[in-house]
Amino acid sequence: MGRAGRQIKVFADGAALEQMVAAHRSGRVDGFTTNPTLMRKAGVADYKTFAQAVLAEIRDVPVCFEVLADDLTEMAWQARTIACWGQNVYVKVPVTTTAGEPAAGIIRELAREGVPLNVTAVLTLEQVRTVVDALDEPTPAIVSVFAGRVADTGRDPVPHMRAALDIVRRRPRAELLWASPREILNLYQAEAMGCHIITLTQDLLAKAALGGRPLEAVSLDTVRMFRDDAAAAGYTL
Repeated sequence: MGRAGRQIKVFADGAALEQMVAAHRSGRVDGFTTNPTLMRKAGVADYKTFAQAVLAEIRDVPVCFEVLADDLTEMAWQARTIACWGQNVYVKVPVTTTAGEPAAGIIRELAREGVPLNVTAVLTLEQVRTVVDALDEPTPAIVSVFAGRVADTGRDPVPHMRAALDIVRRRPRAELLWASPREILNLYQAEAMGCHIITLTQDLLAKAALGGRPLEAVSLDTVRMFRDDAAAAGYTL
């Protein structure tokens, strides 16, 4: 169960250190995910220095750091290196290389060595099956299915994620993560279908606080926002 009494765990998705620390102290999140794209947007200059700063502040919940290599042998070496950074580290490994070469072999090796993994950029159910088959029974793992990107293609992500969950359940220590949500409704969809984890950006974390709020109150907030912005801009007719 999540920290805020939810059935689903919420991982904050981002790479701004101050925001990560604030989210951790709030008690509203159960873990953290990062990736090179988010770190670049946040202005992270040195990967290891950033990771050490994060892990100095956040020690009691999972933090996911991604390998950078595109070669499977180098990926495995980087994964072992990252895993040594902290006891709460999950190593993010992409499901394939950029050439489409499956990473199942190194996932199998790393899982059997006891490296907690977050297999990322998973979209197809066949990829889910391949990853789950490669995982090791005793080793914790996360399978990140990018439901938001599934939805971007015009497919309903809910039945897709239900099918993925059925596959992931074959490994008792594996968890399904609903990645790249597009709206806060996805939090409720993911929780209702039994998904273990969802990632939320800072914007979506803020929207999560609206859960159950009367629609009349949300309407008034919207009217006030339009009025205040018009006044701040000095618009007249």
